[in-house]
Parts: sequence; structure tokens; C-alpha cells
Amino acid sequence: MFKGKNSVEDLAICGGKPLFNEKLHVGRPNIGDQAKFLDRVKDILDRKWLSNNGPLVQEFEKKIADYIGAKHCIAMCNATIALEITTRALGFKGEVIVPSFTFVATPHSLQWQEITPVFCDIDPRNHCIDPGKIEALITPRTTGIIGVHLWGSACDVEAIRSIAKRHNLKFMFDAAHSFACSHNGKMVGSFGNAEIFSFHATKFFNTLEGGAVTTNDDDLAAKIRLMKNFGFSGYDSVIYIGTNGKMNETSAAMGLTNFESISTFINANKRNYTAYQEGLRGIPGIRLKTYNEQEKTNYQYIVLEIDENVTKISRDLLVNLLHAENIIARRYFYPGCHRMEPYKSYFPHAGMLLPETEKVCQKVMVLPTGASITPAEALMICSVLSFAIENASLVTKSV
Repeated sequence: MFKGKNSVEDLAICGGKPLFNEKLHVGRPNIGDQAKFLDRVKDILDRKWLSNNGPLVQEFEKKIADYIGAKHCIAMCNATIALEITTRALGFKGEVIVPSFTFVATPHSLQWQEITPVFCDIDPRNHCIDPGKIEALITPRTTGIIGVHLWGSACDVEAIRSIAKRHNLKFMFDAAHSFACSHNGKMVGSFGNAEIFSFHATKFFNTLEGGAVTTNDDDLAAKIRLMKNFGFSGYDSVIYIGTNGKMNETSAAMGLTNFESISTFINANKRNYTAYQEGLRGIPGIRLKTYNEQEKTNYQYIVLEIDENVTKISRDLLVNLLHAENIIARRYFYPGCHRMEPYKSYFPHAGMLLPETEKVCQKVMVLPTGASITPAEALMICSVLSFAIENASLVTKSV
């Protein structure tokens, strides 16, 4: 075991042979009833209506809006385009306040339109934007705030709403992690001026590739519908600038099929989460981020914080050890958007204003879950972590 540093595989406990024959991934796609999906695809082909607001997209939008309790759902080709269109529809310009601890698509959707993302620090308890740090970042150029709901939980919606109202700012939420989740008993999707969902293949609920905007604002919804279809208001009438953000019928078919299995997906995630709770209990230096059982949640992410002072082994080495066993753990959202381009060149000293973000980026690790992972496999993953920490001195000497 732990033979040396020539390759990641050399770190495997069983002398180079991975514990798992197949790789266990974070975000391996969930797929519902394949026969039903293929029946829907056959109907699409028979109908020969492949895109341009087809009947399955319309059905999908209604189901999502009804499910989360929002007046409008506008299905999109992906969540990044949904972010770009919505920020433009809201009139964002100048500067917009956003956390750095998020997927890079969030600030990219602003920078792509030459809007400056102003990075705000996070609350270390929930890893979401810290409302207490927002007002110090507001300038005469600030036009909006984007909060990011993480790990199946929501950020402090009420505090952000209060700040936005006080400063006459628009505000929206990137809810890519929080479909099928609630906040104070209300489903995520109708907070702020708008919310954005991702239905990418790696999300627990997917449409192959896709996203959506949800809102209770009639005028905003109408504007977004125009913008996602080149500004067309009729067959040959373009009344506004737009782009191509439409969801196609095949993606909607996958969404409708997976929607029928959403409880099955969530229950699988919860079973794994419960197994991880059991398996990680008592392992020193590892804290599992817990879910609020009083709220609805998707249990999509198994998020650990690694305290290297206790484990005596770094988060990064633990990730490498897990990879050697075909357990493809991930560092999220390493190294932080402010340390990615173009932002690290534009704002080379941003980290000085983001101390909690810097800390969290160095200690968060996300483990595999989903319908393709069993509770027994989750417990085996915990055993690998326990073994590595118990033998920290041996591990660190071998690399």
C-alpha cells in the first residue's frame, strides 16, 4: 500500500489496485424510465416539431412552474445562457455583486456582457454570500446583486431583499444547486426578481442539457421569452434584441421523463446522505455539511470540510487517495472564481477581501452520490477516508 509518488494509482490501499472497478463520480447522470423517454422521442420525430417552443417544452415549463409555485418558467438551452439573458433583461450594467465561491459561469455571465462582477465574501456556516458584507461593496455603479443558493440550501433571501430594496437594486438568484428545495417552507424559484436553475446532466434532475428562468414578474417573463428567441414576437416580427436560448424538444422529453422519477432520485440521495452520516461519524477532522430536515431538499451534494490541523493530511492528498480508489471526489469551487481568469488579472488582490472564501476553497471536498451509488459503497468510501487519516503519517511519507 502507498508505494510511492510515481502515479496516483500507487496511492491505492491495495497496492495499486483500485477498491472500485468502475469510477464513482460526483454528478453521474440520473436517468428515469428509458422506455417512456424513447416513446416521447418517437412522438417528437413523428411530429417533426423539434424546437421553437414545441408542445413538450410548453408542458415542461408548466410542470416546473406549478411544482415550485412560480407564475412563469422559461425553459432554456442551458443555465449559463439563462443567466446572461436574465441579467440583461433586468438591466444590469456597471457592477453587480456576486460571491466568488460559485461555479465560474455565474461571474462569466456578467463579464461576457462587460459587466464587472464584484466579489463578495461568504458566510462560512452555509458557504453562501454573506449579506453582512454586501453593503460595503455597493458603489454608484452597482446595479444588482446575484445570490447563489448552494448545496441544496438557500442563501439569506430576506436579508438580500432588504439590502436591495434599501439601495434600489435589482436582485436575482443562481439556484443551480437548489431545484426541489425550500426556504422557510417556500419552494426555491420565486425569490428575487428571478431565479435560474440548471438542468445539466450532472445535476440530480437533468434535461440532458438545459436550464430555466423562473419569475413572478409578468413583464420580465415576457421580455425574457423575446430575448431567448432572437426578439421575435411573431413569424417575421423582431421587436427586441435577442439570442438563441431555446430548449429543444428532446431535452424537454428527458425533463418530463425524469420529473416522473424525481422522488426516486431524491430518496436515493437521502439514503446515501444517511449512510455518509453514519460512516463519517467519529472520523476526526472531517465535518459533513448537514441538511435542514425541516425544509425540502434534494440531498444532491455530500460536502465535507477537512480540518488539516486535525487530520494531519491535506484535503488535496485525500482527494488523490480517493481517486486512486476510483472514487472521483471533487474540490469545490477551487480555487475560487477570483483566482481564475480573467478575474485574477483584473483583481489580483481580491483574496484580501475574501478571507472566508479563501479558507473554504482550501478545505471543501465533495463525494460521489446519486442513484448510481449505493449506501454500502458510501460506507466503503468513508472507510477509505478513515483508513487514510488513521495512517496519516504513513501516507504523507509515501508521497
